[in-house]
Amino acid sequence: MKKLLLFAVAITSLVSCGKNDRGELVGSKGKRWYAEKPYGMALIPGGSFIMGKSDDDIAHTMNAPTRTVTVPSFYMDETEITNSEYRQFVEWVRDSVVRTKLADFAELNSMTEEEGGIGDYAYADQDTTDLNEYEKYMMNKAMMSDDYSGRRLNWDAELIWDREDYPDEYYTEIMVDSVYIPIEEAYNGQTTIKSDILKFRYSWMDIESAAKNKLKDKSRADFIKTEEVGIYPDTTVWVKDYEYAYNEPMHNEYFWHSAYDEYPVVGVTWKQAKAFCEWRFLYKNIFNTKNGIQRVNKFRLPTEAEWEYAARGGIESGTYPWGGPYTMNSTGCFMANFKPLRGDYAADQSLYTVEGDSFEANDFGLYNMAGNVAEWTNSTYDPQSYEYESTMSPNVIDSTNRKKVIRGGSWKDVAYMLQVSTRDWEYQDSARSYIGFRTVQDYMGTDVVYK
Repeated sequence: MKKLLLFAVAITSLVSCGKNDRGELVGSKGKRWYAEKPYGMALIPGGSFIMGKSDDDIAHTMNAPTRTVTVPSFYMDETEITNSEYRQFVEWVRDSVVRTKLADFAELNSMTEEEGGIGDYAYADQDTTDLNEYEKYMMNKAMMSDDYSGRRLNWDAELIWDREDYPDEYYTEIMVDSVYIPIEEAYNGQTTIKSDILKFRYSWMDIESAAKNKLKDKSRADFIKTEEVGIYPDTTVWVKDYEYAYNEPMHNEYFWHSAYDEYPVVGVTWKQAKAFCEWRFLYKNIFNTKNGIQRVNKFRLPTEAEWEYAARGGIESGTYPWGGPYTMNSTGCFMANFKPLRGDYAADQSLYTVEGDSFEANDFGLYNMAGNVAEWTNSTYDPQSYEYESTMSPNVIDSTNRKKVIRGGSWKDVAYMLQVSTRDWEYQDSARSYIGFRTVQDYMGTDVVYK
């Protein structure tokens, strides 16, 4: 009788925990998901298309034979990432680095917020009264290992950039000795931040290697990689890319002056573009977590197939994003920013780059998929890749091959490079005055109409 009573109590307990499911298999429910179109992005409905050179291969590269492939739905930036958008990334990293330096100094000297001055920038978890048990544990673990990377920065105290308003000698020491370039390196009364301190660190998991090795004789940690990337764009590309040319104004002003806010960022390597994607993912999810919103999936660079599919805008076998085969419209105006005539860069009304939303968007709502700046993709360049890669979400990733695919042509290229099927490449650690990028995000779900 006692055993029967215990069994009955157990059954009652299980039923009470079932949230009125009446003992049925109703599934475990997570937070309700609302598909949110990311700001500044267009939804590209997935489908199949003929990828490759359907017209003449004028350059005889023989690396883009036609084949039918299929890509799933995804979001894509309507424009290339602009200077102002990339500066948001640079300034966030800058502020993080400065706050970390200030917090480390305050920690080493046992300075607290009550003391004022640099103490205002002490780690936010120094006051444990508002910390939960998990946060206390992680703080103690970090302090015992002398590793402050897990500590919470204080983002409430405003950073002071005007040297006349520095709060104390310690703050001054950090800014003068650790943040800004030495006085002897400054000129024209301008002091700038040391670009080499602007590094962004992130971790990622090598899922392909993990899947192939099936974690045999290895732990999960063996496949987690940590990257630390210097993220300041190389502004000297405007000089290095062109010998015997006067491009100093572009070197001096292009990235920082507000006149160029809406122009595409250049001088960014493939690794820097990937770091930007990781930061955008982090930045969005910091906001979502604080506001109780479900996390979004990653931002990333597009695959080569995704880029070509998006550039075509749904036009089968078109030469350019607007169809083709001409680069002028019916009124005699060029339809993209490129080098239409020998040596005449300004024939299309622009010498260098143009604003990100210049010219007409294609039928997917994407601007400058031809010309302006060539764009990094996530794909490794192999001239034979079309022969062996999958026809479903095709992509080649080879960490031993430093050649990465760039697409779309640029302001300094001839029309052939603007064709949606033309393949090109650059080394992943190279920065150029004519290469930028845009990001994508996978669409979660399958309710987008496929063609």
